[in-house]
Amino acid sequence: MLALSKVKSPYNILWNIPRKLFPKSLSTVYLNLNPKHFQYSIVNFSSRNMEKIKNRLALERSPYLLQHAENPVEWYPWGDEAFEKARVEDKLIFLSVGYSTCHWCHVMEHESFENEDVAAVMNQYYINIKVDREERPDVDQLYMTFVQAATGQGGWPMSVFLTPDLKPIGGGTYYPPIDAYGRPGFKTLLLNMAKKWKKDSTSMLENSSKLMRILGDTTTFDIQLGTELSQIMKPNPKTWITCYSQLQRIYDDDWAGFGMPPKFPQPSILDFLFHVSYKTPNSSEGKESLNMALETLQKMAMGGIHDHIGQGFARYSTDEKWHVPHFEKMLYDQAQLAVSYTTAYLITKHKKYSDIVHDILQYVCRDLSHKQGGFYSAEDADSLPTANSFKKREGAFCTWTQEEVKTLLNKPLQSKSEIKLSDLFCWHFSVLPNGNVRPDSDPHGELLNQNVLIEFRSKENTAKKFEISVENMEKELVIAKAILFEARKKRPRPHLDNKIITSWNGLMITAYAKAASALNVEEYKQRAIQAAEFLETYAWDSNTNVLLRSCYVNENGDIADIKKPIKGFLNDYAFLIRGLLDLYECTLQSKWLLWADKLQEQQDKLFWDTEKFGYYSSSDEDPSIILRFKNDHDGAEPSGNSISALNLLRLSILTEKSEYSSKIDSLFLIFAGRLSNNSSTLPTLVSALTLHCDSMISVYVTGESDDPEFKALLSVIRNRYRPDLVLALAETNSLSDLARGLAQSENGKAAAYVCKNNSCNLPVYNPNELTALLDEKA
Repeated sequence: MLALSKVKSPYNILWNIPRKLFPKSLSTVYLNLNPKHFQYSIVNFSSRNMEKIKNRLALERSPYLLQHAENPVEWYPWGDEAFEKARVEDKLIFLSVGYSTCHWCHVMEHESFENEDVAAVMNQYYINIKVDREERPDVDQLYMTFVQAATGQGGWPMSVFLTPDLKPIGGGTYYPPIDAYGRPGFKTLLLNMAKKWKKDSTSMLENSSKLMRILGDTTTFDIQLGTELSQIMKPNPKTWITCYSQLQRIYDDDWAGFGMPPKFPQPSILDFLFHVSYKTPNSSEGKESLNMALETLQKMAMGGIHDHIGQGFARYSTDEKWHVPHFEKMLYDQAQLAVSYTTAYLITKHKKYSDIVHDILQYVCRDLSHKQGGFYSAEDADSLPTANSFKKREGAFCTWTQEEVKTLLNKPLQSKSEIKLSDLFCWHFSVLPNGNVRPDSDPHGELLNQNVLIEFRSKENTAKKFEISVENMEKELVIAKAILFEARKKRPRPHLDNKIITSWNGLMITAYAKAASALNVEEYKQRAIQAAEFLETYAWDSNTNVLLRSCYVNENGDIADIKKPIKGFLNDYAFLIRGLLDLYECTLQSKWLLWADKLQEQQDKLFWDTEKFGYYSSSDEDPSIILRFKNDHDGAEPSGNSISALNLLRLSILTEKSEYSSKIDSLFLIFAGRLSNNSSTLPTLVSALTLHCDSMISVYVTGESDDPEFKALLSVIRNRYRPDLVLALAETNSLSDLARGLAQSENGKAAAYVCKNNSCNLPVYNPNELTALLDEKA
């Protein structure tokens, strides 16, 4: 280190600059700190040649933005400083949106944003803004909607050209650095757009205004101001039949899942199908729905999308067989899939589904958990193959050569010594000498000679081949996996995105709470409580009742404050409210219900459209969001409006507040057209509508938590799949009059009341009576 290696900047950054970063000829060094333009430079007094070390993103907390802090591009974070500079200098804005575990984001960074020539063009002609889509889903949604409308596809990295007043005029996703295959490269595109802006900015501004009007029209919903309610299309109670039919048509009969590759988990679809199987179990629709959902979960669990060594699931499969994944792991996938596998277990009582629930939650506990209870966002697809490697490779942490496997598992089976463990393992997981990845699933050759573990063969098939019992075969695989897990721990780990996002943590609270109830695991209940307490401490201001979007971890692993915290969006409120309601049903602690009720009031205040109904995805507090959206379709995450509909259904029962009941019908009205025409894209909302039309039941229990009779009644409720059931503890301080009245009538005795539309059956006092009553109400 040099003597001047630590310098305090006006922005309170303490820099530690390694000697190797300086040119060897440099003898005298100082840091040129320019507060106005925020450039950090190393300067040689004799030559005055400057070499940039950091850009503005060094001040950010987002792992994605920090990944780009050393790019030669003069990046700005999304904010007024960048907008004002674009207006003053009359320059186009180049907006790049991605996230830290995005493989193609890394590719474009290495090819273009680290390229001095490309960066020079960007810096000369553009104001360049970097956005973490996970921090700012409102920015991402606005411009992704434009890109999808303009190009017919979307994805990340998202690249958009904006006018100084933030209107989009062009864009796409990943751009290669140079011209190829008759298509312009990124540098050519930059120069062409800049030339057009300089030559004829007036027409470009006019076009941007037209595009914004078109974009506004595409997001217009069914209810127009002044329309009589009697003239508005009403949602059809039988929408679920249309949704089921549309999904059945795109179901893959051979490999399960829906649509063409790439194949995504799509737990919102699976949960809808489970609901259909419950609603009409003896019909062809009900039986086929259950079959499609269970087959998909089974194929995924056997597939390469499932990490058979380190647990958890990757983002998606690049092929139809669930074999070759895109190796990043996202928290929201783990949360939603844990719920789907829990549901599968409740319906079938088959251990193979509960095993996967434990598998997912073990991974999240071990690798995606902050010491104080929050959950991290994701792990990257790319990592260094070895500690001595210089270039990361996708899947390097997860894949195996056959030679590695044979060396590590070169030992006899415990149950049959004449057979090697490696032979059994390689057979069962299709480990081949030259790798098991097809070339069309590996266009960049990163998986050459590598094996992605997949169970094309059943355990019964493998046991039969090696003439051992299934039980012994399973024990041998456990031994083999443990050996490979220890070996894999020695590899360089993928990058961890340690943002703690409120909405995704809400999904994870739901997962742990539901698993705790269904599987009767106290550890899972405590983990859900710990996560809720974390958010209560770090992501919520109890004085203003405002949620934050995300929390950040500093170098010491502690939660760090940021100067301008990002306030929560609709999904942050909706997903956390659902998590708290599930946690309330798991613990029957009223504090979680009270907080959920309080957050729902705030959500209504911030996001509800009082004129045209429905929830906006963002509040109206940020003028930089030039168009607000009401999202309805389920993607990687369920729609905030759909989850809100489910929350309102439950809260209207648990609190008896009329304002919740009145919003439910209005919420379905605004989406009536989409429910009718595109129901398969919003399965969660279809489920909510079906529950609303069928009417939900509520079960109020009374008694003491440590009373065996009380526990026996709860066990009856928790051991079955009932999407139409709301569970509550009747207490004298309950939020609803009904619950308070029931509590007083039993005076502490263990009892259960099954109610519908505020009308209750006589109390039952033993599990058999409750079972009979619930079956009657099914």
